[in-house]
Amino acid sequence: MSVTFPEGIRAAGVAAGIKPGGALDLAFVGFSDGDAHVGAAVFTQSAAAAAPVRVSRDHLSSSTGHIRGVVLSSGNANALTGEAGLAAAKLMASSAAAQLGGVDHEYLVCSTGLIGIPFPAERIEPGLELLAGELGTDSHAGERAAHAIRTTDTFAKEAQAVSDGFRVGGMAKGAAMIAPNMATMLCVLTTDAKLTPQRAQSALGWVVDQTFNRITIDGCTSTNDTVILLASEVGGDPGPDFEESLLEVAAKLAYSIVADAEGGSRVGRIRVGGGATVEEAERCARGVASSLLVKCSLLGGDPYWGRVLAEVGAAVVDVDMTRVSVAYQGVRVCEGGLDASAHLSVAERRHLDQRMREREIIIEIDLGRGDETVEVLTADIGHGYLEENRGTS
Repeated sequence: MSVTFPEGIRAAGVAAGIKPGGALDLAFVGFSDGDAHVGAAVFTQSAAAAAPVRVSRDHLSSSTGHIRGVVLSSGNANALTGEAGLAAAKLMASSAAAQLGGVDHEYLVCSTGLIGIPFPAERIEPGLELLAGELGTDSHAGERAAHAIRTTDTFAKEAQAVSDGFRVGGMAKGAAMIAPNMATMLCVLTTDAKLTPQRAQSALGWVVDQTFNRITIDGCTSTNDTVILLASEVGGDPGPDFEESLLEVAAKLAYSIVADAEGGSRVGRIRVGGGATVEEAERCARGVASSLLVKCSLLGGDPYWGRVLAEVGAAVVDVDMTRVSVAYQGVRVCEGGLDASAHLSVAERRHLDQRMREREIIIEIDLGRGDETVEVLTADIGHGYLEENRGTS
């Protein structure tokens, strides 16, 4: 289960000294033949985009979607660091080219960690030299790369899928500063399918919209959001199932990010049906998923449907509440905009109470306005999140 699962992909993770204590903090994912192949990427929409995002955008454009790999660092976001930060991001690419061949714009770069702290640029060149000596195509190499991009993550996030004639792998990091505004995280997806740059970019954009754009932990959009797709082209020509396989891997990674939320104890699936349009259903789901009051209810295992309807009313201003229903864990607690719990039997109440103690809670909202359904993943909010973030983190 790693980025090296597809054929033609190599990776590595090393300790370059960006983090204290010898932790893994520098990774590379690229093509095992060392050449440039198809690549695509989606980046943060934030106007405060970090230096690595700015450099990678330029490089992806200059390379016309043909790159050799991506260098990723953790422990320092290299965001809001001025010209020195931009120079450090460019140095990551030029050092990769010096060690692995090619030219600077054939490499993308990513960083994650503290914002506004000067980046230790002196660690880059020796770090890339270490990476060049550790590259491998086995699962261990992929696993080390996944660990090297962690910050407050409690585990390495990896996923894979197999289809007819090709494979897909992936790794991601993220546990906070997660909001659905592209993909508030770092992620590298890999495949050995034969793709054009155009199909790779189109597929990645569609998948991001369906997965990473529909998760939220704290409603905070990162400066460093980057999702990259690398295609080694050594496998088969994929049929229409390629996008579905890519979606499968991305969905697993998106779920693992929410499940690993800082201080979190529960995942909430906010499922809005009966929308007149997809946009309406998504706006409603995002509103409920982002509500601090709903998140507190998830923490307490409380099926408090009133907080849900308050967000529905804010998201869909012309909604007819007499047509709206809400269910927790499959048990309807609101019907026609009113409390329905009085109609529950003793057995149903006991069943709901037990189900509300589970790790995953499904909230289903029917707007009664149409046929569109959208799901957004969220996490509860607890004391652990506050402890982690009440200082610089």
